[in-house]
Amino acid sequence: MGMVAGGAAAATAADLPATDQPGAYSYSGTIRDAGEPLEGVEITVSGNGVDETTATDAEGRWSIAVAEPGTYTVSIDTATLPDGVTLRDASFESREFPIGASTSVGVLFPFAAAGDTGGDSGGDTGTGSEGNTGTGGNTGTGGDTGTGAQPGTDAGADPTGAATGTRDNSFGSLLLARTISGLSFGLLLALAAIGITLIFGTTGVNNFAHGEMLTFGGVIFYVTTTLVNWPVWIAVVVTLVASAALGWAHDWAIFKPLRKRGVGLVQVLIVTIGLSIALRYFFQFLIGGGTEGLSVSRGAIVEVGPVFMTTADLVSMAIAIVVLIGVGFFLTRTRIGKATRAVSDNASLAAASGIDVDKVIRIVWVLAGLLTGGAGILYTYFIGSNIKWDVGFTILLLLFAGVTLGGLGSAFGALVGAVVIGLVTEISTIFIAPDLRYAIALLVLILVLLFRPQGILGRRERIG
Repeated sequence: MGMVAGGAAAATAADLPATDQPGAYSYSGTIRDAGEPLEGVEITVSGNGVDETTATDAEGRWSIAVAEPGTYTVSIDTATLPDGVTLRDASFESREFPIGASTSVGVLFPFAAAGDTGGDSGGDTGTGSEGNTGTGGNTGTGGDTGTGAQPGTDAGADPTGAATGTRDNSFGSLLLARTISGLSFGLLLALAAIGITLIFGTTGVNNFAHGEMLTFGGVIFYVTTTLVNWPVWIAVVVTLVASAALGWAHDWAIFKPLRKRGVGLVQVLIVTIGLSIALRYFFQFLIGGGTEGLSVSRGAIVEVGPVFMTTADLVSMAIAIVVLIGVGFFLTRTRIGKATRAVSDNASLAAASGIDVDKVIRIVWVLAGLLTGGAGILYTYFIGSNIKWDVGFTILLLLFAGVTLGGLGSAFGALVGAVVIGLVTEISTIFIAPDLRYAIALLVLILVLLFRPQGILGRRERIG
């Protein structure tokens, strides 16, 4: 399969083949077949006085810089492909791509494969860290997208890497694709945001290291699937167990001792910030500062009306919904869940009623680790089967926005708030540059809180 790689903001000179240097604008990508990089495949960019050819490096990457905006023809020399590797559609051998709205455009060359399970469909996707926008003429998306933590988009591709695209550029089709992508993104945010709100509700602590708990899930999943090469189901189990253990360790080693010593919430908040920094750079030490691809398939493309999605995206949404329903059942129907809500409402009264508050808090930390680690697994699929050392930190603000929007301390509020943030983030990319999508989500948060300070499902506090 052809796989898009890094954009102008994501790639450095060291990341590119030796013959190519970043320019004002650039076309780039990664050529892979069955997950293996193809070296020596020749790509040509021509037009507007430019006629440049480059070959993919040992990791399958290529990039060609152009000096000015315009429309260029990007071609692949099929004679340089290995024996047995062919394009899925001959029309993708040479295509025109405009550039100028962003500094980088990524190009996908989907290959035919046995069983056609590579997860690519005909189309071009844009790349670029932080959402540089591509504008491919063909708007179907590939199952494998950019390798940046937050790759860019084309007219129908997901700015965060989810393979949700459309056959055409009509407003209705784009809106449907963005809505589906936003719902998927919001459900992923909700899994992690519920952990934040449960911890806050039972301890009063805003855990700024929560993004690293999400990264931890992605890193463990990457190690078990790609480095150790375990089956996916075993990797999932190991990741969830390790994530739950991390949540337990957080409380046992750090936060319970701080509670017993009566450390104030401001000091604890500073501890969480320091923990976030320490964990983030520990992950960088483990997997490096670049973006690592996972050797897991995103499944075949599924077409729903005018919208393309990968099987992995559909399964991820279904898993998120089932897990969230399970969390709701746990909180409302089980004794531990009811005790958790009681501690969240009034810890002192709950303790006076015979509830072991420390035990409940420990369970909350384990549950938060479990949910956030699971979100880390699903998020690696959402951004194109990739993991980066700071991927959790990049969406931490959105997690807190969802929690605050829904109502601090309310698990169901976190769900609603996260879905709203996800939808606003994705749908806004139809009207504005993807770079600004997070700012729009936070603007919505500000507006809601101006008129409803307690959040959507939060309770109004009595004053006086």
